[in-house]
Amino acid sequence: MTWRSLRGFTGAGYDKGRCLLVQAIWFAALNILFVRWWFPARWRPALLRAFGARIGRRVLIRHRVRVHWPWKLEVGDDVWIGEDAWLLNLEKITIGSDVCVSQGAMLCAGSHRRLSSTFEFDNAPIVVESGSWVAAKAVVLRGVTIGRGAVVGASAVAHRDVHPGAVVTAGTKV
Repeated sequence: MTWRSLRGFTGAGYDKGRCLLVQAIWFAALNILFVRWWFPARWRPALLRAFGARIGRRVLIRHRVRVHWPWKLEVGDDVWIGEDAWLLNLEKITIGSDVCVSQGAMLCAGSHRRLSSTFEFDNAPIVVESGSWVAAKAVVLRGVTIGRGAVVGASAVAHRDVHPGAVVTAGTKV
């Protein structure tokens, strides 16, 4: 068993990618504009681009979507991201074209080293390949690639790579 001493946490190995001022401006824009129901969906991709995201054409991002760091996000064409989705991209998240990330889904590119007494980061990028679907309340964890045309079903957890065309459901072992 590992006893944690969080006081010793250093955050070593995690690069936020922008200075504190840019981070603060993004968090203000995220919470004042981006997540609000009244902020037009057609403006959300433009706001993400203004902060360094690479966003394709005809991308629909619904309200209450959270993106941790836009500069660590790449999205293809014809992508839908549903209400309450959370892209916790401590490392890069790449979403291909014709992908649906449904309501309440979470793509979590961050974690911690379980055996580290100071709980240091253990982050890794996520790739969701074209034609895939991450269904409602599904979770994709750090370092995972969701293969082309695969489905991570409602409330399922993808903790390792999902092969192209595969379907993972809440009771499936991946």
